[in-house]
Amino acid sequence: MSETSSATGTSLDENPFFQVWTTPFDLPPFDQISPGHFAPAFARALTEHDDEIAAIASCREPADFANVIEALERSGRRLRRVARVFFNLSSTDSNPALQAIEREMSPKLAAHGAAISMNAALFKRIDAAAASAAGLNEEQARVLLRIHKDFIRSGARLDEAQKARMAQIVERMAALGTQFGQNLLADEADFVMELGEADMAGLTDSLRASAARTAKERGLSCAYAITLSRSHVEPFLETSTRRDLRETLFNAFVARGARGGPSDNHAIINEIVALRAEKAALLGYPTYAHYKLDDTMAKTPDSVRSLLDQVWAKGRARALKEVADLQVMADSQGANFKIAAHDWRFYSTKLRAAKFDIDDAQAKPYFELENMRAAAFDVAGKLFGLTFEERRGLALYHPDVRAFEVKNAQGAHVALFVADDFARASKRSGAWMTAFRSQQKLDGDVRPIIVNVLNVAKPGPGEPALLSLDEARTLFHEFGHALHGMLSDVVYPRISGTSVSSDFVELPSQLFEHWLTQPDVLRRFARHVKTGAAMPEDLLERILAARTFNQGFATVEYCASAYVDMDFHALEHPANVDCAAFTRKRLDAIAMPVEIAMRHSTSHFAHVFSGEGYSAGYYSYLWSEVLDADAFDAFLETGDAFDPAVAQLLHEFIYSAGGKREPDDAYIAFRGRLPTPDALLRKRGLAEV
Repeated sequence: MSETSSATGTSLDENPFFQVWTTPFDLPPFDQISPGHFAPAFARALTEHDDEIAAIASCREPADFANVIEALERSGRRLRRVARVFFNLSSTDSNPALQAIEREMSPKLAAHGAAISMNAALFKRIDAAAASAAGLNEEQARVLLRIHKDFIRSGARLDEAQKARMAQIVERMAALGTQFGQNLLADEADFVMELGEADMAGLTDSLRASAARTAKERGLSCAYAITLSRSHVEPFLETSTRRDLRETLFNAFVARGARGGPSDNHAIINEIVALRAEKAALLGYPTYAHYKLDDTMAKTPDSVRSLLDQVWAKGRARALKEVADLQVMADSQGANFKIAAHDWRFYSTKLRAAKFDIDDAQAKPYFELENMRAAAFDVAGKLFGLTFEERRGLALYHPDVRAFEVKNAQGAHVALFVADDFARASKRSGAWMTAFRSQQKLDGDVRPIIVNVLNVAKPGPGEPALLSLDEARTLFHEFGHALHGMLSDVVYPRISGTSVSSDFVELPSQLFEHWLTQPDVLRRFARHVKTGAAMPEDLLERILAARTFNQGFATVEYCASAYVDMDFHALEHPANVDCAAFTRKRLDAIAMPVEIAMRHSTSHFAHVFSGEGYSAGYYSYLWSEVLDADAFDAFLETGDAFDPAVAQLLHEFIYSAGGKREPDDAYIAFRGRLPTPDALLRKRGLAEV
């Protein structure tokens, strides 16, 4: 007799998560999965994992690497399968049913993880395995070290009362992080700026077409509609001649999560910051920032601030020169106002065109989405011997999603790469890399299924998707993360792919961006979308000459967010903090130019508050930029941006190595030394400021 789920009324045997997947590449059978399958799948997977953990903890054999660490690595496979499918769908194609499940499951999963991390019998065996670690190879020793340290950092050595409180904190933070993200999605989906023909002055043809499609898709009576998708916001702010509309849109964009009402995130932020501080105190750290950074390359808040201060001083000085130039530009066109934050992109676009004779409408047809992806594939081929073949006819999770089989130079299967390019109301904003399956070889050669998510404005049927240079750079960035996941070559899941410290994980992605603007890459792939002609040499040279234009602005908006993140998490007693007032105070302390806004205002700072991944860690993009600028110099020093010997070292010690080594050791193995910020300052054009 078949077991039945009361939630769906269907046999559990019919649930795809309880069946062997016979799909190509072992893809999740998306055409068979519905929201009703997740609750029973999570329930069974959690029970199975509990049983596996109990067996490991109660094993009577002497603790060793095989019966403790390898057993832990094998445990929870069904739970990982269910969770990866669910959370990928909830972030890319959400709906009320999935959101309700997410609100229910996030705290349950956090509580489940906390119970494992603070299981005294289990940790006793991990401790014993660590004490008898002789004879392990380098990778095994690394996995043992990481698991042992992770358990300690999660509270394994706390007393019972402290463990109970830690479990409450972890569960509550998971619920708050989920609500934070859902509030942002609600604010982004709720806002629309309805426009008529008279409101469209200055906008590009591609943005006009996208705005017209948005109005039609939403069933609005207006001719055009602009949303809070970055693919709408940035080009509108760059080109609209209507200052009043630019201000309206900019204010709505920065106010996400701060509009009052049920989607306001301020109270959530206050509680998250207080809970994180309490968590750190339980573990013996003076602040949450000290706790979080103890397991990174940076090690201490002082190290982070030292780098931020060095770059901030030069970036702010450049930004003040830039705003003066923008004011001159605005005044020359009859403006009778002081440049404000909602004016910056508009006048910097004009100034860039005047200084470098670059018109985005002229340049954008050369950055077509398919050509830019082909460029990324080609670079990966030259560096690492990879080939990419689109696999059509696969059942994927949305009609816009595409899949490519990845093979190595010998023709062997490496990975399946999934590309989800276009913005939609059901997808959260931003761009990211994730995985439906990660590489590992613990029991057979498991090949990864890696996903890149973008938010490009979707073109009309039969029309090409044109990217800005920044969007093309984002494509390369996320593809760098994808390569880190696809090229992974390790045995153990714990150190697979991007499972590295937070201030090292951006090295492969930011490094890959450098190849986009290599002249030979642009000459081959920056081709006019209609004529197929290569980008004119003079335009290419002007684009390259403009690479450091507006870098004061870019540095200030980024560093301001990194400072505020660090400041929140360096508080020793953050209870009842007024997060809006605190943010203003911290920005005043660094003399934030009023003409520039934080890249991520606190109320929508999803990197930091929708989960712990980048909490006290937004600085890591800058830390990794020190690494990536120096790493690309390793190629330039040879005179060949694709030097095979350097590429081989990059493959061996960075892209395929996962977390086999400490980040410092991995970088030294690749480069022969640790980097200095010099290359970063040159890259941003700040070396002489």
